Amino acid sequence: MTGGVEFNPESQDALRSGASPWGRGARGPAYEPLTQSYKTDALVIGGGITGALAAEHLTARGLSVIVIDKEEPGLGSTAASTAMLQWEIDSTLTELEHYYGFERAAGMYRRSAAAVSGLAKLIAAHALPCAFQPRQTLYLAQNHEGARDLFEERQLRRRAGLPGVYLEHCDLFTQFELDRDAGILSPGSAEADPLQLAWGLLEIAIARGAMPVSGTVKRLHSEGGKVTAELDGPFVIEADTAVLATGYSMPEIDMPKLHKVSSSFAIATVPQDPATLWRDRALIWEDAHPYLYVRTTPDHRIIAGGEDDATVDPGRRDAELAGKASIIRDKLQRLWPQANTEIATAWCGTFGETADGLPLIGPVPRLPNVYAAYGYGGNGITFSFLAAQMIGAMVAGVHRDWFDDYALDRDGPGFQGFRAGEYGVETVLR
Repeated sequence: MTGGVEFNPESQDALRSGASPWGRGARGPAYEPLTQSYKTDALVIGGGITGALAAEHLTARGLSVIVIDKEEPGLGSTAASTAMLQWEIDSTLTELEHYYGFERAAGMYRRSAAAVSGLAKLIAAHALPCAFQPRQTLYLAQNHEGARDLFEERQLRRRAGLPGVYLEHCDLFTQFELDRDAGILSPGSAEADPLQLAWGLLEIAIARGAMPVSGTVKRLHSEGGKVTAELDGPFVIEADTAVLATGYSMPEIDMPKLHKVSSSFAIATVPQDPATLWRDRALIWEDAHPYLYVRTTPDHRIIAGGEDDATVDPGRRDAELAGKASIIRDKLQRLWPQANTEIATAWCGTFGETADGLPLIGPVPRLPNVYAAYGYGGNGITFSFLAAQMIGAMVAGVHRDWFDDYALDRDGPGFQGFRAGEYGVETVLR
């Protein structure tokens, strides 16, 4: 046997709690248990947004696909997402240049921008009803020192050919009524309902012949050029390729040292008077740690989130929710005093991140024909689209040198001594 991996039995309740505003008025596709063993071209493990994007792309390439999920698809990590579809990465271009050099860092940012653009085109092509709206982003400085950093960041982005303008305090106050030292205003991002998006993509894949299966993968074997999934029943699934799209319910694979799991928190306010919302309903995020991020919804609520911490125990995380929600509410009030900050709902969830802000995409070491699609950080959905494109290319035998930038076994400069917990596409086939 070439290799095998055990799967984590965590339930969706362990991944998130509370109630997000997503998916209301819609239902996901029905998943049925297996009644026999199957063979398929590709097995996608996980039916959330990452698995849905992978299934859509692989079926578009003509592959037969089985998507398996042990619970109702999308109600794990996807339901906890705030679905800010940004191309700006958690690590600034300045930081990535320091880690990897300018050309590689600029390529990472350009591919992220291309991923948002590609996702927008996919949604438009299928007229997916997922409340998708193009948005600008406002990246705000916390203080004078941060303003200088943002000015240098914008200069570097200009060198990389990335769009955006630097706004000083007077510009922010005049144009957006925001009392901050500086910011970068950038086009090309978006927002969506992540559950409706995931379900819509799954329906497309199913219409092309993908099989949605309810079941738990207990163990995955890779042997003789095939991947075999042992389930919790008497049947197995044999595939040429398997894609791990399990979100933050991690199988027992060796994760790189630059990865860690933490918790994140969010609130949704009561509906606002639309006239009191900020200009253009831009996506807002800060350079602070922990940072605040803010967006709106079609029914005029404000979504605000952040306050990430190192909590990994679901019980402790859930116990923190009320206090964290109060902190986020206070930060929102200071950022936008016009808001009615009455909380309609609050939620929290397990959240994965990497020390360089980049995803983990590509072959799983020592498991031939098994690929990971983990879109970590604040760009989860953006990176999930990139993962689907990359893995589709890899399965077709296409490799690009830049694929290695996201590899699970990469050893980024400056991270050789990292220990978890220490730190606070269109171009695919070219």
